[in-house]
Amino acid sequence: MQSAFLGQLRDLSRSGLGVPILLLALLGMMIVPMPPLALDMLFTFNIALSLVIMLVAVYTPRPLEFQVFPTVLLIATLLRLGLNVASTRVVLLEGHTGTDAAGNVIRAFGEFVVGGNYAVGIVVFVILVIINFIVVTKGAGRIAEVSARFTLDALPGKQMAIDADLNAGLIDQKQARLRREEVSQESDFYGSMDGASKFVRGDAIAGILILVINLVGGLAIGILQHGMPAADAMRTYSLLTIGDGLVAQIPSLVLSTGAGLLVTRVSAPQDMGRTVLTQLFAKPQALAIAAVVLGIMGIIPGMPNLAFLSVAAIAGYMAYRIHKHNLEGGDLLSPDEDDDPLDDPAATAASEEQRELSWEDVPPVDVIGLEVGYGLIPLVDKGQGGQLLSRIKGVRKKLSQDLGFLVQSVHIRDDLDLSPNAYRISIHGVPVAEAEVQPGRELAINPGSVQGELQGTQTRDPAFGLDAVWIEAGQRDYAQTMGYTVVDASTVVATHLSQVVQTHTHQLLGHEEAQKLLDMLARSQPKLVEDLVPNTLPLSVVVKVLQNLLGEGIPIRDMRTIVETLAENGHRAKDPAELTIQVREALGRMIVQNINGMRPELAVITLDSRLEQLLLGTIQGNADAGGFEPGLADRLQKSLADAARRQEGGGQPAVLLTAPQLRQWLSRLMRHAVQGLHVLSYNEVPDDRQVRIVASIGQQQVSEGG
Repeated sequence: MQSAFLGQLRDLSRSGLGVPILLLALLGMMIVPMPPLALDMLFTFNIALSLVIMLVAVYTPRPLEFQVFPTVLLIATLLRLGLNVASTRVVLLEGHTGTDAAGNVIRAFGEFVVGGNYAVGIVVFVILVIINFIVVTKGAGRIAEVSARFTLDALPGKQMAIDADLNAGLIDQKQARLRREEVSQESDFYGSMDGASKFVRGDAIAGILILVINLVGGLAIGILQHGMPAADAMRTYSLLTIGDGLVAQIPSLVLSTGAGLLVTRVSAPQDMGRTVLTQLFAKPQALAIAAVVLGIMGIIPGMPNLAFLSVAAIAGYMAYRIHKHNLEGGDLLSPDEDDDPLDDPAATAASEEQRELSWEDVPPVDVIGLEVGYGLIPLVDKGQGGQLLSRIKGVRKKLSQDLGFLVQSVHIRDDLDLSPNAYRISIHGVPVAEAEVQPGRELAINPGSVQGELQGTQTRDPAFGLDAVWIEAGQRDYAQTMGYTVVDASTVVATHLSQVVQTHTHQLLGHEEAQKLLDMLARSQPKLVEDLVPNTLPLSVVVKVLQNLLGEGIPIRDMRTIVETLAENGHRAKDPAELTIQVREALGRMIVQNINGMRPELAVITLDSRLEQLLLGTIQGNADAGGFEPGLADRLQKSLADAARRQEGGGQPAVLLTAPQLRQWLSRLMRHAVQGLHVLSYNEVPDDRQVRIVASIGQQQVSEGG
């Protein structure tokens, strides 16, 4: 029978008739007179529904998992008001017949609370209404209002954080879409909760008005129309009115409590009961001090000694048990529990003496290494909620997709020589970057358009050098409302690692990786790969060309074009530098696309012909060119840096267009001196792209220092 009932409910839900039928039933309760038995059943159902809603709010780990709560709150409020209207009609029409005229539920609640004293009953009802209206509903409404405002203000910052994680490779497109949907749902939820709280508040006001109307109207009808004695009329209608009010206000208070619990909690992987116990009793010091204070109060003469001393004993016992449990949980590891022979110097020395040295004792150099201080170990330990491993996996996946080859695994180890919160990134065993993070805090990064300042530890983003502030986790939403991009410590490390790997990609590609790329291409183009290696070029030359491309920021995803170009030109040239020029020209469309997007016009900076001839003669060793003046390279860098800044200030990429023979030399010269400058040769620009010269650097201009 139960399964059949649930099946009917599911059928109604699928057909879309459930909500309309419920609303029609609510309207019918307000119009059609209802028998006392039906009122009893509906009042009982209303109480059960309120309890279920409150308990679901308690056991829901995240508020967004109960998105339908505002709608359910509205329907429950309408149900309660409809029952109030139906019971008011019965009380006023049939109240003169006795206290059971409106059903047994109303009579039972009225008799239990009134207890023969109608003034006490009215006072208790008013107190319940005040608690619901002034305390619970008003507080929950204010929290919902503030949460809605902060959530809406934080939308831009959260979107920027999602875009930053996506660009850094910490998440993929699917995860980014889900997080954007979650941000949108969060704003909708708190906005709806802000409005739904007004329903509950209005319901509390309606409860007071209904009480007054029922009492005054019932006395008038009982005395004037039915000729009841004033005392009997007062007794009957007071009992019915108070019972009716209590039956409505108790579910209303339960629902208001559920709404307050939902808007005051934060997202957590546990239900509320477990979260409260975990956080409230995590520190035994609080219980111990409370036990001492209660014990002192319990020995004061005249105080209720039994009550105070009993509670003090319970609190002291709980503090002792929690402290003992924390010790046994591994916070203080006893020597008897540590059975690892590697930590025993004597055992280690004995084992070293018993075996000879071998090649196994020579540790290999890690291609990508990450060393962390002992304070950052929780970021790596999944058992402690660490997210760094999953973030690094996302970084590797994104970089592998962008670059065109599988980025090697990151070897993570702890290093006691580092400060507790420091980490170091190494490539082929050589440290290339080092920084510090603060676990448990958030890094608020200033993208350049924030609306205020934050209280915290001033620092710089280790990946890109932007101004940033370490803030407490509770300030995250506030910082996002001000325009900051807020990330946790794991994301900071992963983003820095991503930036370092992108800078050193040419050092990560070796013979093994190049051979794997050729093997994968051979599955679809076996003849092409066979003609290239080893018939035309040795593998070492192919590796060097691929490394040159990666060193200049060019992905090697299009291996077919690369291999075809090498096979075509490999018979005439064996120099990797010359072959790299040919491959770049073949990949010109992709290179320009990555720089300029879909814009048909490419704005460029050029060198005038006299300066180009001077540079060409210099790098080719031509004595007639006049030689390379001292300081010319420095002045050339400054002139190009000024032109690049003007170009980027206009919202366009900075591109230097030069002769093919100069491109590689200028690229190396400007790589670290002028950030963001792309050096292209004339042959790398596709024929369908228009070139517009925005600046020209001449010999006289360089000679005069720009």
